[in-house]
Amino acid sequence: MDTEAFPRPIGTRPRFSALLAATALGVYLLLVVGATTSLTDAAAACTTWPTCHAPTDPLSQTELAIAWGHRLAAAVVGLLVVASTAVGVLGDAPRRVRAALVAAFVLYVVQVGVGALTAVDGPGAIAPGLHLALGVVILSAVVVALAWDLEAATGTDDEATDPAPEPAPDPLADEEATPRRLPEGGLARARLTAVAYVRMMKPRLMWLLCLVAAAGMALAAGPDLDAHTIVATLGGGVLAIGASGTFNHVLERDVDRRMSRTADRPLATDLIPARNAVLFGLFLAAASTTVFLSINALAAGLGLAAILFYSVVYTLVLKPNTVQNTVIGGVAGALPALIGWAAVTNEIGVPALALAGVIFLWTPAHFYNLALAYRDDYARGGFPMMPVVRGETETRKHILYYIAATFVATVALAWLTDLGAVYAVTVVVFGGVFLRYAVSLHFEQTDSAAFRAFHASNAFLGAVLVAILVDALVALPAF
Repeated sequence: MDTEAFPRPIGTRPRFSALLAATALGVYLLLVVGATTSLTDAAAACTTWPTCHAPTDPLSQTELAIAWGHRLAAAVVGLLVVASTAVGVLGDAPRRVRAALVAAFVLYVVQVGVGALTAVDGPGAIAPGLHLALGVVILSAVVVALAWDLEAATGTDDEATDPAPEPAPDPLADEEATPRRLPEGGLARARLTAVAYVRMMKPRLMWLLCLVAAAGMALAAGPDLDAHTIVATLGGGVLAIGASGTFNHVLERDVDRRMSRTADRPLATDLIPARNAVLFGLFLAAASTTVFLSINALAAGLGLAAILFYSVVYTLVLKPNTVQNTVIGGVAGALPALIGWAAVTNEIGVPALALAGVIFLWTPAHFYNLALAYRDDYARGGFPMMPVVRGETETRKHILYYIAATFVATVALAWLTDLGAVYAVTVVVFGGVFLRYAVSLHFEQTDSAAFRAFHASNAFLGAVLVAILVDALVALPAF
């Protein structure tokens, strides 16, 4: 890698990547803050440009600070866009990177003009949403430029791995000679069996998916959310996740034996008979549906759809047959958002679809990191994951693509709801952390770097969902 490929003070490619990431984060900040209701109201009340003079009906101190803060932030971000474009054009950036940055610069100038006209003549002077739409395109252009430059700087000619190589040694192959030694005491055996049943339910997935459902409920009901809806929705969700995980263990038990990270699962080691696991899964599914029915039929139908989608569509159809398994499989993680909203309203609303969109687009950006860390394991299992089929360079690039898409979805959610300061600050701060580790993954191409990006993605979504709960359930002053 050329260490002096760009004009000073940038100088190096890693610094250019950091500049592009900072520019993308700055545009993201403007979009999130600009999409909130509080800023929209303040901006509409300030009818002068570029400064914000007090009108006949003076702004409150909060509104004045919001309006001024937005315009000053726009000026700083504009400087970042100019700097990124200048460094890219004058430096050793690939042609398509330069083209994307020039497009972002031109569109930013247009966006400034649209913002000025809107401030002076009112929102009716320009097509509604044009200012925000231009920002989305600018963000996309900067992140695409970042992904392309990182591909050129750090990409390798890594080849796809055969997703169906010679079978790996079966960890149970010698069990006939050496039978499994189970605890002799009845209590110890009962404890081991109980732990095995809990493991089949995939409890590590429950906290995040329950947060998704809780965020859906909070967006629908606000502070008026009642205890029965909360308990029934989360209880039904836990049972549905448990049923999905159990069926997944049953259907993948043979493949699990070939993969290092799953070889010790209860069905892969024959600790629990498949028949018992199927009956347990059916019991959990029935219990989940019954609990959801205590709320309404739509929530029950969506819960059953989530179980069937993960167990049948994802596990049997998508995961073993298409490289897009992770992308399409994101539907399973997005459904709890609809369940939470439906539990309160008995319908599916636009905000619920927006929240589901955030989860759906976040899923590949999240899971591709794990797929990178376990690439060889997934190849042994015969799964056509992105790193196995398309290689690691392409996977790292797609992580950035989906991070950008997730950012856009969080902006759409802010635009469609009354989410305010807590949400805006959270998505930008944790989005910056997520983006930082995704960029670092390109330069440090190790399993540990992939795990760091994986955990950063978990932290991002968890923090965003908590912020939604706080903004929706707690009466806080806007900014």
